Amino acid sequence: MSTDDKKLDTASVTIETTDEDDRELLALGYKPSFKREFTNLATISFAFSIMGLCSSIATTFNTPLFTGGPSSVCSYPPTSDEELDIQSFVSIAEIVSAYPTCGGLYTASAQLVPKTYRARVGWLVGWLNILGQIAGISSTEFGLANMILAAANVGRDGNFTITSGKTVGLFAGLLVVHGLLNSLATRHLAGLTKGFVFVNLGTTFIIIITLLAKTPRSEMHPARYVFGSEGVINQTGGWNTGLAFLFGLLSVQWTMTDYDATAHISEEVKRAAYAAPSAIFIAVIGTGLIGWLLNIIVVLCSGPFEALQETSSGSAFLDILVLRLGKGGALTIWVFVCMTAFFVVQTALQAASRTLYAFSRDHGLPDAGYFGKNNKRTHTPLRAIWLTTFVSILPGLLDLASPVAAGAIFSLTAMALDLSYVIPIFCRRVFANHPDVMFKPGPFYMGSGFLGVFCNVVCILWTLFICVIFSLPVYLPVTPETMNYASVITACVIILAYIWYFAAARRHYIGPQSNLNDDSVEVVTQDAPTQKDNQKVMS
Repeated sequence: MSTDDKKLDTASVTIETTDEDDRELLALGYKPSFKREFTNLATISFAFSIMGLCSSIATTFNTPLFTGGPSSVCSYPPTSDEELDIQSFVSIAEIVSAYPTCGGLYTASAQLVPKTYRARVGWLVGWLNILGQIAGISSTEFGLANMILAAANVGRDGNFTITSGKTVGLFAGLLVVHGLLNSLATRHLAGLTKGFVFVNLGTTFIIIITLLAKTPRSEMHPARYVFGSEGVINQTGGWNTGLAFLFGLLSVQWTMTDYDATAHISEEVKRAAYAAPSAIFIAVIGTGLIGWLLNIIVVLCSGPFEALQETSSGSAFLDILVLRLGKGGALTIWVFVCMTAFFVVQTALQAASRTLYAFSRDHGLPDAGYFGKNNKRTHTPLRAIWLTTFVSILPGLLDLASPVAAGAIFSLTAMALDLSYVIPIFCRRVFANHPDVMFKPGPFYMGSGFLGVFCNVVCILWTLFICVIFSLPVYLPVTPETMNYASVITACVIILAYIWYFAAARRHYIGPQSNLNDDSVEVVTQDAPTQKDNQKVMS
């Protein structure tokens, strides 16, 4: 939809609303179809929860530790990697503020290019973002299943056998539970989400405090081990030490992945153009700084490196907790770490289902808009929720036949999502003054001067650099088991998406399409705010 298209659409249909967010949504060409129940607190909690913090660090801790060594785990001080990441987050937040729809960056990318490219760009970004999110749900849930089974192994002193059948069965059961929880009305989802941030941050600080309290000063590693050359232990089997050290970024980027998820609940957020980008910014800064501190403390108290290499649980993070807190204390805290991973999937499934809903609403799926409709009772996309749940189960089932194949699908997550972020930022700059685009900034705006351009350019270059790191196998020699399939899978997604588009999809998909003239779409009106409601929004 161009600006002119949107004016035609809104002129042909009169929809009265007193809600400022809904008026903005109507101007973008969509009927309000959700109840806006997410307050500032719920939105910030959602943004923190999607990144997981302690659970994301726990599940990815082994990768930097056993490639570049302990110093690699602490490889993202706020003065370098964190600053580069901030350029990415503020660039995304700026776009989210301008286009507060549940399509998120998919919708924005198609709006930020001339009509000629609208369908092709929207199609690519849509599939990269959807499949990246689904792979992320599947891999995070699979990681949670392994975390729970690792705890069972520790609880039985290594006498518990972890099999593919147990892992996949638990994985599928957990996803069904998340599907059921996401079937609740938005009011209940917002109520549940409010508490996530307190569990997330509370668990992280409890780990930090208890590790420091229970580790004797004489057993704490020196600074040269945590930050210096003593802690750089190249175990990649052939890569140079500098590259082995950079593999520590994989844990960081995995933790920071899917931060745009808050954009996908924009149509359920009060004051979305302000709250959604602000929540992304606050959560990313908080997660980056607190996550860095957590990594430092865990490495500081980690004990002999050789003992971590002989882990029976499969999780060095859990073994460190057991070493310092004892089995009972470690497993008690591990329950809450698992809860934060549970919250990650809960919020990720909500975000992905809204993206799928938006893509179907724009006729991006060959379903005649079937999955782009909300349930009339809950005012949530139940069809899209259960389609997302079902599709997310499929990659995990591959583990029964081939763990390598399952891992290859999981590897799609970070690269696909990062590319779906960088494309709209690139288009935002290249076509900024094109008459078909005429970018109209939202409240979160860096301006048209040096600062905005600088942040966007740094974001693009940094993301492309990270994609290169994501493409490399972390261990040599390369075998089918150690091969990194991220770039191969991502390339296949891009090629197959365009084959499908030119072969058939271009007949039903022309880019984001207004539904203002679609009588089958029910307009959801917001409840008139009371003084008490206004206080809740500000809280």
